[in-house]
Amino acid sequence: MYWLRRGTIVLALLLVASFIAWFVPRVLDPTSHGPARRARDSLWVSSSPYWIDRQLCRWLSLCGLHHLRRDPASLSLNSASAHDFDVDDQGWSELRRRYGEPLSWEDRTSEESDAASAKRHDKKRNIFQRRRILKDIPDYVLKHAPLVHLYSGEQFWPSDIREHVKHMEVIVNDESVNITDGKLTLDNLDRLNDFEGVVTLHSLDDVETRPTWLHSHDNLPSPFDDDGDNDGRSGDYSSGAPAGGERTTWYDVDKDIPLHRISDPRPRSSQGQVRSQPGEPRIQRRGHKPDASGYSRAPAILIIVDKGSGIIDAFWFFFYSYNLGQTVLGIRFGNHVGDWEHSMVRFQDGVPKGIYFSEHEGGQAYAWDAVEKRGIRPVIYSAVGSHAMYATPGDHPYVLPFKMLKDVSDKGPLWDPALNNYAYHYNYKMENHTEMDEEAVDSHQKPPSLVPASTNPHAPTAWFHFDGYWGDRLYTLADIRQWRLFGQYHYVTGPSGPKYKQLDRSKVCQGVQCRILYKLDPKGTWY
Repeated sequence: MYWLRRGTIVLALLLVASFIAWFVPRVLDPTSHGPARRARDSLWVSSSPYWIDRQLCRWLSLCGLHHLRRDPASLSLNSASAHDFDVDDQGWSELRRRYGEPLSWEDRTSEESDAASAKRHDKKRNIFQRRRILKDIPDYVLKHAPLVHLYSGEQFWPSDIREHVKHMEVIVNDESVNITDGKLTLDNLDRLNDFEGVVTLHSLDDVETRPTWLHSHDNLPSPFDDDGDNDGRSGDYSSGAPAGGERTTWYDVDKDIPLHRISDPRPRSSQGQVRSQPGEPRIQRRGHKPDASGYSRAPAILIIVDKGSGIIDAFWFFFYSYNLGQTVLGIRFGNHVGDWEHSMVRFQDGVPKGIYFSEHEGGQAYAWDAVEKRGIRPVIYSAVGSHAMYATPGDHPYVLPFKMLKDVSDKGPLWDPALNNYAYHYNYKMENHTEMDEEAVDSHQKPPSLVPASTNPHAPTAWFHFDGYWGDRLYTLADIRQWRLFGQYHYVTGPSGPKYKQLDRSKVCQGVQCRILYKLDPKGTWY
């Protein structure tokens, strides 16, 4: 009887632990998961060659316990050469991927590619090509461009997408692809869409050896020149929505949902706040690629989207070759190769109204007057490792309770993306037609959905239409680099590109759970 009672207690505790391990990740996860994702998860668990590992993963959410080890942000030369793990090079290569025979890729020859590129660059080819390069970026977009405070102890700095793809190979449904012309470029990345299945850019290097290109140290912005006059201001922590409410529906507009006026604007009316005229920016844009403080060799991506009714959305995208996840009790979660972050500024008739900050799988939106400014330019704080974007410096807990998992940001190097960027105009109504459709362009039919701005008329566009992922796909449970504890992975799949960040959104927010805030809430989260 004694052993029966003990056995019953132990069994009850295991059942309770199993329920908690099953329930807690589902409660804390702010995103929803459908049947397809659950099916993929079942296959992922089954990839482990060890029966006990699979059972611990299914019943207690403890996956890959035997893989746990330190995962420092950077490695010394000595530790990098030793790999920090006890696996020889041949064994590592076999564990790193399990691909079959390489697929073929019927691509144009390099001569044909060069000829096509030259054809695209011929301004006199047709009327549309001559006109498309004349459209510039509105001056107010650059005057109100965000400034990004990178973390002072950051190890993975802004990256150039052109350099990133040089270190990638192509994987389709876990099989390596042979590329006919031998290399990936921003001008041919869209042709990978011809493959059926999941297309992923996979690092040619083992990322845990921390190759130099992953860190992008050369792209660290120059020290920002502060003349000490301190004319910046902090964001609004106290005020709510404007007195009398909003004048227009600027916060929910696209070409199918026109702007509506809520009340007639009266600039000097006592019923509403009087908006002062915007002053001159503290930091002027000094040419396309000036050698000035705040400049990074890694170009940002600026995409202008006209929503109609005088509403213009300016999307600023920031790319990093590596996302280093945060740690919980010394265990790191959320690493992935490739990292796209973005901010969006919404303008109404040239006046900034709101701004959005991307944050992991969601983000937060603010009214323009709420956020911190430097002159008339909003300030963004980029979290260490994850590069998630916040309106304030400090600690930013997410997902897990008791601040166990948190981002950290501070007033580190200040990056001015207006000094170096690829600039484009995007018409989401034209999305069924892209620059890939040579015949349509030649016959003067619909223009492509994405066209370069006049400041960079030959900027590549094919990369934008790539449908796959910009970094390694989720490592299997058989990979010694991988573990998952209570729903949180050590390595996750790399991100999709800017085209899939809801550029056509009518609302400022990217997700339904996000709402516009009229004052800063350092303790709040989008979910």
